[in-house]
Amino acid sequence: MYNFIKNEVVTLNVIDEIIQEMLTELDNSQLIKLKSVLKTKLNGTIADKKKNNRDYLNDYLSSKKVEGCSKDTIGYYESTILMLFKKLQKHIQKITTDDLRKYLTEYQQKRNSSRVTIDNIRRIFSSFFSWLEDEDIIIKSPVRRIHKVKTTVKVKETYSDEEIELLRDNTNSLRDLALIDLLTSTGMRVGELVRLNISDIDFEERECVVLGKGNKQRIVYFDAKSKIHLKNYLQNRTDNNDALFVSMKRPYKRMEIGGIEARIKKLGDRLGIKKVHPHKFRRTLATNAIDRGMPIEQVQKLLGHERIDTTLHYAMVKQSNIKIGHKRYIR
Repeated sequence: MYNFIKNEVVTLNVIDEIIQEMLTELDNSQLIKLKSVLKTKLNGTIADKKKNNRDYLNDYLSSKKVEGCSKDTIGYYESTILMLFKKLQKHIQKITTDDLRKYLTEYQQKRNSSRVTIDNIRRIFSSFFSWLEDEDIIIKSPVRRIHKVKTTVKVKETYSDEEIELLRDNTNSLRDLALIDLLTSTGMRVGELVRLNISDIDFEERECVVLGKGNKQRIVYFDAKSKIHLKNYLQNRTDNNDALFVSMKRPYKRMEIGGIEARIKKLGDRLGIKKVHPHKFRRTLATNAIDRGMPIEQVQKLLGHERIDTTLHYAMVKQSNIKIGHKRYIR
């Protein structure tokens, strides 16, 4: 029995070596066929029945669900990959690097898409075909030789201290004041804000637990000003809804992302403040925290980022601080 297992392992190793030697000569479909024939002839096994593209995609999406990806993310992955299938009309084992390069080029030209968009699509393809490779469905991912798309890094705007005070001073409701304060002091995502319930707020510790991307929980903190305004808002409510923020009129439903975005934008337009939206509060908090000396690792935890380079992308150091630093350190 031991010798049988040993011989089978040796045979599989030989098959892998043969496949490795043929990587540059054959495409994925041919390599799969060669591997199947070798296994059948040398091991006496029967190759698995080939699934269709949709079956493989469903399996991939199931794996992303297990990893904790959100419903929106999985939906974006699905629609992006289905568009590729519809365009190429090829089985995944026959899709080549040239196919993907041509697809990305034509996609960009027809839609006038930004480089960021094209690189996002490339990353989704890379994830999908890498998964296929890991599952031994293909021999080598055709995305390997498609490199990251170079993009221009734009310094995104943040709110000035004056703009935040203007927004606070010109709100016409206790709810909107508390909402702006909470976004300003916590840096939470608007999607995290709308899921909060009153019971999630710990006024004693001035903190709350939010449910972030990938259904991951983290603690965020708010300041004394937010505490006072949030308490005032809650004390003046007459509804029985568990949600932290609700609509102003009956039946007092939980606020949704679109409602908050529209409310804040309308306030910004009235005050003449450009590009007023909830995410800008998050970027402002990150930038101010970095500028005032908060360690980047702590900012990363505060924002709930898995990768620190994402935090650096949010936190743009102010030009005025660079000038001060230059005067201090460069003689």
